[in-house]
Amino acid sequence: MDPHGQPWTSATFKDPVAGRVALSTDGLAGDGHADLENHGGADKAVLVYSEEHSERWRRELFANGLPAGAFGENLTVQGLTEATVCLGDVYDVGTARVQVSQPRQPCWKQARRYGIPDLVVRIVRTGRTGWYLRVQREGMVEAGDVMVLAERPHPEWTIERANQVMHVAKTNRELTMELAACPVLAQAWVRTLRRRFPE
Repeated sequence: MDPHGQPWTSATFKDPVAGRVALSTDGLAGDGHADLENHGGADKAVLVYSEEHSERWRRELFANGLPAGAFGENLTVQGLTEATVCLGDVYDVGTARVQVSQPRQPCWKQARRYGIPDLVVRIVRTGRTGWYLRVQREGMVEAGDVMVLAERPHPEWTIERANQVMHVAKTNRELTMELAACPVLAQAWVRTLRRRFPE
């Protein structure tokens, strides 16, 4: 039931998991998606959100605190944010290897979960979107694992900058095409960007 007492289906509610969890190209074992058209798939196997944003969200909207996985993320991380993570970054975590594929485009279900109609707008405006990972090497992960940066092929494309191009600089053809040409960017984002300036 949503805050207005209406039934709905969502996989945005996540619970902490103890112990090792298998991570495959489809995502974490035991995870699910209610909307397979817009969620999941190889480019969106794992959703990551930064714990660094929690205090600001508490001050702005959530005075009673935030639950674990508050934004539907699979991994809540410390020490990484949209300003420091780049498209194509490769991380070793546990025995798995993952790569950053795209920023997250927040969906309406976050607003419905909390009964805050403009929450998606706030997420986009603040740039606190989170990001997705694809899995390059399947393995086991668990809470407390350190994400070790192994490769950074595109330091020019932070998640923060990619978000700016997608949501703010929409009329800038040069930046749009530059981002669309990034070879590690998820194809869904490439298609969206290229539709802005059809040849």
